[in-house]
Amino acid sequence: MTAPLLSVEGLKTQLGDASRPVTVVDGQDVHIQAGETFALLGESGCGKSMTALSLMRLLPPSGRIAAGAVRLRDTDLLRLTEAEMRRVRGGRMGMIFQEPQTSLNPVMTVGDQIAEAVRIHEGRSRAQVPERVVELLRAVGIPDPEQRVKEFPHQLSGGMKQRIMIAMALAGDPELLIADEPTTALDVTIQAQVLRLLKDLQRETGMAVLLITHDLGVVAETADRLAVMYAGHIVETASVADFFASPAHPYSRRLLQSLPAAEKRSGRLAVIPGRVPRLDTVFKGCRFADRCPAAMDICRTQAPRWLEIAGGHGARCFLWDSQAAGQGGSPAEPPQDAGVAASVPVDVQPSAEAGSPLLSTQGLQVYFPIHRGVLRRVVGHVRAVDGVSIDLREGQTLALVGESGCGKTTAGKGILQLIQPTGGSVRYRGQELIGLDNRRMRGFRKDLQIVFQDPFASMNPRMLVGDIIGEGLQALGIAKGRAERMRRVDALLDLVGMDPEAATRYPHEFSGGQRQRICIARALAVEPRLIVCDEPTSALDVSVQAQILNLLKDLQARLGLAYLFITHDISVVAYLAHEVAVMYLGRIVERGQVDEILDDPRHPYTRALLSAVPVVEQGKRRNVIRLEGDMPSPSSPPSGCHFHPRCPEAFERCAHSYPESVQASATRVLSCHLVTRSS
Repeated sequence: MTAPLLSVEGLKTQLGDASRPVTVVDGQDVHIQAGETFALLGESGCGKSMTALSLMRLLPPSGRIAAGAVRLRDTDLLRLTEAEMRRVRGGRMGMIFQEPQTSLNPVMTVGDQIAEAVRIHEGRSRAQVPERVVELLRAVGIPDPEQRVKEFPHQLSGGMKQRIMIAMALAGDPELLIADEPTTALDVTIQAQVLRLLKDLQRETGMAVLLITHDLGVVAETADRLAVMYAGHIVETASVADFFASPAHPYSRRLLQSLPAAEKRSGRLAVIPGRVPRLDTVFKGCRFADRCPAAMDICRTQAPRWLEIAGGHGARCFLWDSQAAGQGGSPAEPPQDAGVAASVPVDVQPSAEAGSPLLSTQGLQVYFPIHRGVLRRVVGHVRAVDGVSIDLREGQTLALVGESGCGKTTAGKGILQLIQPTGGSVRYRGQELIGLDNRRMRGFRKDLQIVFQDPFASMNPRMLVGDIIGEGLQALGIAKGRAERMRRVDALLDLVGMDPEAATRYPHEFSGGQRQRICIARALAVEPRLIVCDEPTSALDVSVQAQILNLLKDLQARLGLAYLFITHDISVVAYLAHEVAVMYLGRIVERGQVDEILDDPRHPYTRALLSAVPVVEQGKRRNVIRLEGDMPSPSSPPSGCHFHPRCPEAFERCAHSYPESVQASATRVLSCHLVTRSS
């Protein structure tokens, strides 16, 4: 076997005071070959990003590398001076950071930012730099690169900004590219474009890629080998094929079992109770023991050694250690599911009869005026929601899916009258909501609630959790006395699987999953009948996501809740939803039962959206349908069908008239000229 491009041996990285350091990377061993994609995966807080920053020597001021060696071919990176490391960083090693918006300078054009990297690492003359910048932009698939070099980051979409970051990283022709969650904030279609771009560039240049992610589907489709990290340790390494066929470590198995899927719809997702331990802990045994369903006595007293299971497949676990057999006793009982508290009975409620929806919208419109000039005259409108018609029944979940900017969140807020609709109809139990003033709308607030995408931003950081949950009770006069409110708050926290003691703490003291549970408790406080869930799991690890999905499903079964579930995660849709509505540029293009939409998509946009979803099972993967460019602006939508400029199946009629809605079956409605042409 040839010598690896990158060799990391015994890497230990610490943060904070030396008397009680936080060891974020502890004894890391990684070897990456030239031209391969190596994935580093695990939950938030396990040390993935700190590993990348250690390799690049970009640690925060309180950080230090306490031990180990990092070699890029024959160069020991830890022995280089900062000046020498600067030539390697951005040259032989490039990095794409997780959030492109915060990584790009907002007051410099993207061309100037790429030019800076070209001048430093390629040593070209000033006259040659502009040509090279345009060449890099063209290499990463930026359309009209001569024009784009003059634009600022805020003028670009998320996918475009990520491509700019890749172009900057490629400026020095790196041998190794570190990609830290490069697709986390992107839609599946843009994600597919970025991943395909990285693969194409890798094939053309021969560079290696260290891919840091928590998305198992992305790993399955893009990586060659992987390592699973937990609490600063690597607990398993394997080829991607071996890992997904037979994961060795209990943590790895639990991660895979936590993935939502259609076949798991009738049951509960496996969860990993608890959370990743603090990294300033002095560990005695296995770091996963407290959360492991197969933990033995020995796991809590001794640290497991690294074991080779098969060629290239290794794990750090006593289950594979023949020397430890008989020393640890029998495995412990699996921990209780961390979903809804076990004391809460689950009583499935019948859904409302067909033809009597709990909520119905017809032609819902939400337009925002565009003002120009000194007098701020209205010169146009952003048609964020442009004629949305949906029905939602009691005890059912309708998933609203589509790319960012298609109007999903605006539609949800318009339904709840949090944004004043421009036109159309929104009826709740037959009562028209549009046009009601705040006083009359107040009577409906109890029944209609929302769980926002970012739980931390949606809570007042200066209020105690108990006051946050009880605020709605007080505002609507449901529980006027504080003692009564706090009794109900304690019951709500118990209902969502949290200790009532949490009521006396502040939001910043909780993990992302716990904060989302608090937001769900707040929404449930006023006993709603319908909850708009706006991307409630998008920022969560797969194990925490499983807990929240179990919780939402149990609450729906017990309380008969209806959910309008806004998301771009198709696996979540397959597990949770009963019906699906696919949205593009403010309009519903296809709607129907979850099985018929996911198994037999009819609209070209739905097919493209589903084809771009990365999946773990190789047999379920579709050929990705390439959608060129970004979604058009809702302020100036294309003539005819809004999707036709990106549609691989468009024909002449598509450019001239918007297709009428067609009842394709008893439960499916779609808007596409292909349907009427074929019928």
